[in-house]
Amino acid sequence: MSHSRSGDCGRSGERSRFETGFALVTRFSANRITFVWLAALAVATACPASELAISVVDRSGRGVADVVVTAAPLEQRALPILPRPATAVMDQRNLAFVPRVLVVAVGTSVEFPNNDSVSHQVYSFSPAKKFQLPLYKGARHPPVTFDQEGLVVLGCNIHDDMAGYIYVTSAPFFGKTDFAGALRLPDVPAGDYRVTLWSPLIADPPPSLIRTVHVDEQQAAGSRVQLERDLRARPEPRPRRSDWEY
Repeated sequence: MSHSRSGDCGRSGERSRFETGFALVTRFSANRITFVWLAALAVATACPASELAISVVDRSGRGVADVVVTAAPLEQRALPILPRPATAVMDQRNLAFVPRVLVVAVGTSVEFPNNDSVSHQVYSFSPAKKFQLPLYKGARHPPVTFDQEGLVVLGCNIHDDMAGYIYVTSAPFFGKTDFAGALRLPDVPAGDYRVTLWSPLIADPPPSLIRTVHVDEQQAAGSRVQLERDLRARPEPRPRRSDWEY
């Protein structure tokens, strides 16, 4: 899953009229959710951009899936005004959140349907978004809007083993690695980017999961990250009902 947002490309002298186009594609399934948000800014002289490819592998070299990847430019740059993000979905099936990890832009609304055979009561104690959805099955609650950057840990008051994660980011480019541990972010303007990785199963210290990657306008840029520690058997952090203020 990938998301990309193009940056402004300034130039001196006379500037021709420009057009802005946006494409948004969302796809959801029981085992995988794909949320693609593509925004392109076209001018008479094209803004130099390329592809940023990230690969995450474990200690033995096997790809690690569902790793959140964000890329933010090191230098501040103006970005075009984008339409409000579409609604994403965090489903509940077989006593689990589907997907377990969802990454969205700040301002995205998320629906929490319950397609399970039993009732659930979803909650979050995270500072980035505290909320509670009363016990339900089938009928949907209104979407929850995630308007603050940060990690939101989800739990169920009925089933303590359920854990889900919504990673809310203000980075202009983001996504999740596929089953092979790979992610490709298209239309990334040339420049230097701070690339950050996160997964509830990764035990490596956070500073080791940050890279500076240079994107060249002539060719694709890439970074391969090999983890130093074994993956966790259980995702962390875990939701704790005792942290919720009722």
